[in-house]
Amino acid sequence: MDTENPNARSRPQSRLPGKNHPQARPDSGVVHDSARHTENFTVIGNHLAQHEELSLLAIGLGCHIQSLPKGSPVGIKSLADRFPEGPTRIAAALRELEAHGYLRRTRERRPGGQVVTRTVFCNKPGHRGAPAGSPRRPARRPAPEKPPPRRHLPAVPQPAAPSPGILRAAVDVLAGLRRLDPRLLLSATDTEHLAPGVAAWLERDLPPSAVRRALTDRLPAEPLARPAALLAHRLTAQLPPPPPFRPPVPPAPEPRHPWQTCDTCDRAFRAPAPGQCRDCRTG
Repeated sequence: MDTENPNARSRPQSRLPGKNHPQARPDSGVVHDSARHTENFTVIGNHLAQHEELSLLAIGLGCHIQSLPKGSPVGIKSLADRFPEGPTRIAAALRELEAHGYLRRTRERRPGGQVVTRTVFCNKPGHRGAPAGSPRRPARRPAPEKPPPRRHLPAVPQPAAPSPGILRAAVDVLAGLRRLDPRLLLSATDTEHLAPGVAAWLERDLPPSAVRRALTDRLPAEPLARPAALLAHRLTAQLPPPPPFRPPVPPAPEPRHPWQTCDTCDRAFRAPAPGQCRDCRTG
């Protein structure tokens, strides 16, 4: 009687709700509230809905075209009238679908001579003549090499009253530096950046020859990696002080002539020498 029954069933273990229960909710991410469709639905493969290389617009446009009945217009103009995206973005999305095999567009001539565009949408690219599970993917184009980022030039002084004439003279000064030293060949962008600094020097009563001498004097002997940066530094560090203020000299007053008596009418008038007054000379 005290012997334990070895054939008794073990107590079943409860399932972990986070692993085994089919209705368990994940800790994060989307939760689907699904209902079974029985009419008015379209079967779309995950190879399109979750494509790794297509843009979101191309995926949505592909799903829309696949849901349309046969014979529906799918041209760029008709799609642009249907959706808020413009013709440019829709045309780019159609080219993406065409490049990945979802869309084929051919031009055919009808018996009447009219040329039409025939559009064929493939819901599974590569299903004809290709092994299952190996869709045709176009070879990726190598990404174009990006130019190195442009290093910004130091700031230069700004003229107090920039006029077109003084800026034109500043550009001429910078353009003539390459004649003094070939290493000081500047681009149009560098010249546009440095021209206000040279104009600030010219505003301080300096002739263009003095500005050229200040920019080209005692240059290093080694090659100049960034000549525009060197010139910007010199324009800022060696900026001369403004000229001293000189009050304007008032014009000299006109001399007052002595009184004279007119020889004709005896009227008094001012004149450097005796003679006739204005009225008598006019008459």
